Amino acid sequence: MRYFDTAPLYGLGKSEHSLGHVLRVNGIIEDVVISTKAGRILKPASRSKRAESLYGINWIDPLPYVDEYDYTYDGIMRSFEDSQQRMGVDGVDILYLHDVSGVWHRDSYDLYLSQLRQSGYRACDELRSSGAVKAIGLGVNETASVLQVAAEFNLDCSLVAGRYTLLNHQPLEDFFPEAQRRGIAIIAGGVYNSGVLAEGSKGAAAVRTYDYQTASPEILKRVEALEAVCGEFGISLATAATQFVYSHPAVTAVVQGALSTAHVEANVKAISEKIPPGFWSALKAKSLIPEAAPIMTSAA
Repeated sequence: MRYFDTAPLYGLGKSEHSLGHVLRVNGIIEDVVISTKAGRILKPASRSKRAESLYGINWIDPLPYVDEYDYTYDGIMRSFEDSQQRMGVDGVDILYLHDVSGVWHRDSYDLYLSQLRQSGYRACDELRSSGAVKAIGLGVNETASVLQVAAEFNLDCSLVAGRYTLLNHQPLEDFFPEAQRRGIAIIAGGVYNSGVLAEGSKGAAAVRTYDYQTASPEILKRVEALEAVCGEFGISLATAATQFVYSHPAVTAVVQGALSTAHVEANVKAISEKIPPGFWSALKAKSLIPEAAPIMTSAA
């Protein structure tokens, strides 16, 4: 495990502080790949706008900040420099522009995209040219914005969460082919669709979620069908979910979260456990995954 993804938003600065501390204490900063994100500036929270409830996300003991969007040149530079200080590093391997997305920003999307066009991308390009970052891309929960931004700017990669999973196959049709044509490496996040593909149809309600919402009866029915085939072949749903995503040649890496040592061990098992012969064919025979979906018999 050598790749660590973080962001100013995560724990409102705490994630970057914690990651930098752990890497320094263990003397492995030079041995790992680090990505962080830009597009948000952290500012002190007020009593009327508490950090703990920002976006409805209940961070565990977050730092006392709130974020403000800023995709301008100055905003990108400040965000990156703040991240350098929090982590105690002179650079990172990947800098993602966080949530440059019409799905996320809605009516404000054109405003923030305009900031990126006018000056924000120039900041990213300068950071890449200077060697402070090795690659730039988007960190988003949808695919359309990646292709839209890539049509105007040179992206090396993008972190896309929850869009290609055992339950969501749409990127096979247009996104992956275009990303490959443009040479954009895809880092896949959210391979469990926020919980239901990790905990299954019988998991606790808090983690039986799809795209951060309670999974619908239709989704649970599909999960039950996937679980049945997994049971026949003696593998976990999490293993199938992880290796399905990693099988696609457009996907360079899979990013998984963990709250405990047990989660880390489960993630390692999910990517390394051997898939029995015939498993993927069984899923295709039941139309649970597309016939065209690339698969592998075991993790590389």
